Amino acid sequence: MYSENKIWIAKSGEERCEILTKMANRHGLIAGATGTGKTITLKVLAESFSDAGVPVFLADVKGDLAGMCRPGIDSEDMQKRIEKFGLAEAGFDYHAYPTTFWDILGKQGLPLRTTVSEFGPLLFARILELNKTQSDLLDIVFRIADDEELLLLDLKDLRAMLNFVEEHAAEYRPVYGNISKASIGVIMRSLVALEDRGADLFFGEPAIDIHDWFTTDAQGRGMINILDSTSLINDPMIYSTFMLWLLTELFEIMPEVGDPEKPKMVFFFDEAHLLFKSAPKALLDKIEQVMKLIRSKGIGVFFITQNPSDIPGGVLAQLGNKIQHALRAYTPAEQKGIRAAASSFRVNPEFDTATVLQELKTAEAIVSFLDEDGAPTICKKAKILPPQSQMGPIDDITRQAAILAGGLRDKYATMIDRDSAYEFLVRLNQEQAAAARKAAEEAEAQKQAEKEAAEAEKQAQKEAAAAEKQAQREAAAAQKQAEKEAAAAEKEKQREAMKKKRAAASVGNAAAGTVGREIGNTIGKTVGGSFGKKIGGNVGASLGRGILKTFLGL
Repeated sequence: MYSENKIWIAKSGEERCEILTKMANRHGLIAGATGTGKTITLKVLAESFSDAGVPVFLADVKGDLAGMCRPGIDSEDMQKRIEKFGLAEAGFDYHAYPTTFWDILGKQGLPLRTTVSEFGPLLFARILELNKTQSDLLDIVFRIADDEELLLLDLKDLRAMLNFVEEHAAEYRPVYGNISKASIGVIMRSLVALEDRGADLFFGEPAIDIHDWFTTDAQGRGMINILDSTSLINDPMIYSTFMLWLLTELFEIMPEVGDPEKPKMVFFFDEAHLLFKSAPKALLDKIEQVMKLIRSKGIGVFFITQNPSDIPGGVLAQLGNKIQHALRAYTPAEQKGIRAAASSFRVNPEFDTATVLQELKTAEAIVSFLDEDGAPTICKKAKILPPQSQMGPIDDITRQAAILAGGLRDKYATMIDRDSAYEFLVRLNQEQAAAARKAAEEAEAQKQAEKEAAEAEKQAQKEAAAAEKQAQREAAAAQKQAEKEAAAAEKEKQREAMKKKRAAASVGNAAAGTVGREIGNTIGKTVGGSFGKKIGGNVGASLGRGILKTFLGL
């Protein structure tokens, strides 16, 4: 219960055990064995901070915190407790609290998402369970994405980025160092396994706006943000890493406020031992740094776990407000743990803390809170107050009504997939493939053109050779024809000459014969009369032709 800047959480005899609201950002611890009342303590604290106007975030790992949106149910046992604590005079009444339900799977509450870039390589390395070499490579991939101004929003963006870096490893290696194909393969397989575990629903948009948690209702009561973790807790690595991301997100977003009169928000980390299990030193150092510095931003953190030894010493030292429920010790190691838990309290001379820790009943605890000066008070054995809201789960109708009443459903219910690394790299690959196809087509066209040009040149040479050969044949034929025609002409010329010669000879013969005959006739006639004339004529003709032939060449 809340009054006058104090959170009344328990009662030791007649004395109230209260947490000063201005000391609530000095963090706290709720520890104890299973079934000792840690959940009741968490519930009463969350209700009281809400009454103080302080928003709360907590994880519901068992499903029994959802009833905070419903008034508590009266019973005979509750009446006895109310009377025993004197709560009626303090204004105790059953009432519901302003509640917003969240769920990574989006089934039992509003989807709670973040982007791959916001989650960061350090937490991704943890959730993927990578070794140092693989973690360093993942960090390089994130750096390249930042340098190339590529948005990593969901897991397909990260897968696309891993493939891109692998394909261009030779280009990035001189700047970023070795990029192992084998390590990228391990990361890719781990991402597939992470998707199979349902974590892909956590990465995407719209991402959670932490400022939506910092709201109050009409009565000024702080909003109680409940993350349904009944399914998430089955994968401790995802659960703890996710809760750590929320804590670091608060640390990075919230401004410095110093030491306010009351926290800006109180963050309850249930099953906190899962956070530190197998965590690398770099992560433990980051958690310790966050715990040291986040208080100046007005954020109080309460770890809920079974044994204080689950919390590393550097972190445990930051937890000023302690509520230690019963511890069980059946082995020497467990006895040692109880003594260590007892020694973390300021000694109360009235009892032995280690002994009392083993004797506490359900809803009883050893408590120690910071006083006005920030010093821890002497530890006290106290009984935890009862809650004012309903204990236990709620039905789906009640849950959906609370979700609708919160007014954030329209903002977060539907996942969006805007343009990011995956889409950019798909386009880039398509453009490169298209360019490669175009270049191949151009090369093929060039090759075909060269082939066709070569074939055309070869054909031209062939045709030129054929033409030349044909020309040679035609020239030879023409020459032969000319020679033939010349021979024929010569022959014809010779025939004409012969013909003329013969004609001349014939004329000469006739003339010579006539002349010779006349001479012969004259001679024969003179010598021998008519017989002599005949003989003389014949002899004269022959003689005349001979003379003519000799002298004229006929």
